[in-house]
Amino acid sequence: MTPSTPSSSGLTYRDAGVDIDAGNAVVERIKPLVRRTLRPEVLGGVGLFGGLFDLAGRYREPVLVSGTDGVGTKLILAKQLNRHDTIGQDLVAMCVNDVLVQGAEPLFFLDYFATGKLDVDTAVNVVAGIAKGCEIAGCALIGGETAEMPDMYPPGDYDLAGFAVGAVEKSKLIDSSALRAGDVLIGLASSGPHSNGYSLIRKILQRAGNPLDLDLGGTTLADALMAPTRIYVKPVLELLAKHDIHAMAHVTGGALVEKIIRVVPAPLGLDIDVSSWPRPAVFDWLQREGGVAEPEMWRTFNCGIGYVLMADPADVAAIEADLDRLGLAHWRIGQVTPPRDGDRLRIG
Repeated sequence: MTPSTPSSSGLTYRDAGVDIDAGNAVVERIKPLVRRTLRPEVLGGVGLFGGLFDLAGRYREPVLVSGTDGVGTKLILAKQLNRHDTIGQDLVAMCVNDVLVQGAEPLFFLDYFATGKLDVDTAVNVVAGIAKGCEIAGCALIGGETAEMPDMYPPGDYDLAGFAVGAVEKSKLIDSSALRAGDVLIGLASSGPHSNGYSLIRKILQRAGNPLDLDLGGTTLADALMAPTRIYVKPVLELLAKHDIHAMAHVTGGALVEKIIRVVPAPLGLDIDVSSWPRPAVFDWLQREGGVAEPEMWRTFNCGIGYVLMADPADVAAIEADLDRLGLAHWRIGQVTPPRDGDRLRIG
């Protein structure tokens, strides 16, 4: 049988809305960005079907710790402002800060970028932010996926997800088993709302008339809201090498109400003193313009605390001295409490 000859009007993948050439252009432009993140343990470089990472000789009893996340509706604000160069750092931060909570060093990261129609400049800007985040965290960007799906997303729209893998010696795994009543909570400063609460933030912006150029004590509202999520990896790993830290928490969705108590085993509880640190102006603006009740603030926003360390009172001064040396703002924000009837968490 003679094969049929395609007609002159035959369809191509480009006709269906997928531009392979644009995808290849993105890959070529991001290669130097990715190479800057590579560690000696990465095998094979960029472009393999699977990322290779050699653990040999680094650990005696390695425990792998993994985490995956996105950046939520902060993406919508990034598109509204046409700011695509920092949202990738948000993505990395959300994953590596979670992995860090167990004491793990983030080793490598993979990203997923999905869009309706691939805009090369936008995609490269996003990946540049991811690469910068990986450099800050000290982890390698060893793989990713760029998916162009015209029937899934409208033109100009895109979504992001990320995946991080870290490792820690089994003997140094932080699992909160050492936590005791009387342990002190040290709150580390956030850089802003990070990547949580943006569905509410956008509602408040809309109610207030989107005053994104509003001055908030030396920074605009837009800059305060788009400040990339702080990455705590390197300073906290340095602290862990010197100090006995009993537990840690990354303050994300659920904020102060849910995230810190999660790592405190029952029947222990927490007392958090919200007057012990200055609340950044962006949160005061959000509360005022949105008429947000105080309990709703604590369960939606980090309110200035992005990461929490829990340690014996005798060790706190030395930890604080190192935090000062590392230039990371911090406050004693509360303590672990003995078993008690009723609510295990008191915020006031």
